[in-house]
Amino acid sequence: MAEIDDFRSRATAREILTGTGDTWAVVGLSNNTRRAAYDVAQVLQRFGKRVVPVHPKAETVLGQPGYASLADIPFDVDVVDVFVNSSLAGEVADQAVAKGAAAVWFQLGVIDVAAYERTTAAGLRMVMDRCPAIEIPLL
Repeated sequence: MAEIDDFRSRATAREILTGTGDTWAVVGLSNNTRRAAYDVAQVLQRFGKRVVPVHPKAETVLGQPGYASLADIPFDVDVVDVFVNSSLAGEVADQAVAKGAAAVWFQLGVIDVAAYERTTAAGLRMVMDRCPAIEIPLL
């Protein structure tokens, strides 16, 4: 079973931010500027990441067209950044594996150890309970 130090690894966070590519699907991103996903997406864009909104509304956010699901995105994504409740996050991680992403990032407070074990066993890098908007300025 994974230990908390495994899934909260700052070294893995750094690897994801610097070595997995620049296309980030942000699951849960909408035009609601009061939600953390919006602020994090802005930071990712400022640091050169291509942000792809994934939300049931499939709306354009921060100038980028949105998609209702990961499966609807017609191109490869490098990282899947997950802004959903822990009870739903494991399903999103499984979708990221099916999509062929290189990494999955669960935001602060989002933890699913079984999903971590499945995702890393499939060869993806993964962190949970961290925020890229906090980590990326530290690089």
